[in-house]
Amino acid sequence: MCESEEAAAAAEVTIGATVPTGFELTAAAEVEEKLGSRCSVRRDRGKIYFTVAAEALAKVHQLRSVDNLFVVVKEFTDYQFKETKEESLKDLEDLVKHLPWTDPLKVWKLNTNLKKKKTKRKKPNPQGSASKENLSDGEGEEKTDTKDANKESDDQAQNALGLESAGRQETQAIISVDNGEQSGAKDEFLTTAGSENGAGDCKESENEAPVLKFRVTCNRAGDKHNFTSNDAARDFGGAVQEHFQWKADMTNFDVEVLLNIHNNEVIVGIALTEESLHRRNITHFGPTTLRSTLAYGMLRLCDVQPSDIIVDPMCGTGAIPIEGATEWPNCFHIAGDNNPQAMKRIASNICSLLKKNQNQESSTSWGVSLDTIQWDICNLPLRTGSVDVIVTDMPFGKRIGSKRKNWDLYPACLKEMSRICRPGTGRAVLLTQDKKCFAKALSEMGHLWRKGPTVWVNVGGLHAAVYLLKRTLEEIGENRSRW
Repeated sequence: MCESEEAAAAAEVTIGATVPTGFELTAAAEVEEKLGSRCSVRRDRGKIYFTVAAEALAKVHQLRSVDNLFVVVKEFTDYQFKETKEESLKDLEDLVKHLPWTDPLKVWKLNTNLKKKKTKRKKPNPQGSASKENLSDGEGEEKTDTKDANKESDDQAQNALGLESAGRQETQAIISVDNGEQSGAKDEFLTTAGSENGAGDCKESENEAPVLKFRVTCNRAGDKHNFTSNDAARDFGGAVQEHFQWKADMTNFDVEVLLNIHNNEVIVGIALTEESLHRRNITHFGPTTLRSTLAYGMLRLCDVQPSDIIVDPMCGTGAIPIEGATEWPNCFHIAGDNNPQAMKRIASNICSLLKKNQNQESSTSWGVSLDTIQWDICNLPLRTGSVDVIVTDMPFGKRIGSKRKNWDLYPACLKEMSRICRPGTGRAVLLTQDKKCFAKALSEMGHLWRKGPTVWVNVGGLHAAVYLLKRTLEEIGENRSRW
């Protein structure tokens, strides 16, 4: 490690993270628990900020509740935009040369080297390329993002900025500006930082050092701005290129500069993730696949305890049980679905996870505490009162099933879930966008379930709810219908 990297590792940096909208407090609790850092949740939903030592970057990447990470260059909590569009954009241009870029860029370089080392440690995987079906934001009913499966850079930038937002208008732009000047980088650190082939070589000479390639992503929210996201990204990007003499590249870039504007709050950052971390466990996708980060947030709401039996009765491709078995291996997880194709997908995802664990040198166990079974949600082959926690993504009635069918399905599901759940201590966390139908079904089952806090989430552009339920002490007799 060269001197600049050692200095960067010793310094404290402010990290921004995008998280599933509605689960900001859950993500903040994980950061405080695992990193010992206090988090702040800002006005722009879907983001949290915390300060850590740069040497803890590897641990930051292991957080389960964050989608994307970036290092904060500078934050302006009350930025005053000018009255005209031209003046506002000119201020953004002038801002570039006054920002403290040096330390954040050193952190970016350190982060790049960490990713390279991680890649080198991986053993060759004989498995063929997995079939990747379209990924959507939720198992129940979320809009499929076909571009995400192709890992296009534009979609990476959208994920990095946490575009999910409830109840507000938001615009985003990714602009690359190239004025033809491609000379060497501005200072000694930048000339030795390199790109994909030279970012980790501290001894590379200035003559051989390639020019860094970059792009600017602007995420703007608020209705009082006299400019668009495109305007801000274009002019800010042009100033960045002029300041550093970098080369603009929309797809094959080394550095992604982030410009987040939320009303009068402006945050400039540098992305630390190329691809959203929510894809970590799933290789075989269905028409509706839940984000791993959202699955983790739902599981964390359950206050999982060692030896708990956790069931996902409508598991789909298995995002929830696989995340649970990975993070809480001292519990036993059961996943089931009535769709044979879904059971094939979850089996493939478990196999991929096992092979990934075998390829990791630090892995001590090649198994997962997870079992799968094809069943009928209204007639589960489980003993009465045998389950501690139920976590599932219920059908929204849009892409799968229908809202009309939900009026019969939801009451039957809640009754069968109450049968298998332990009276008094059992709990359930259920995600659905069909809130009216769920509320009606829950009112009929008020003697079996006590409603707790509700987390409102934005799932693929849909306003959904995560309901936390507690099983009452009332028991269900064995002679009652099991639906």
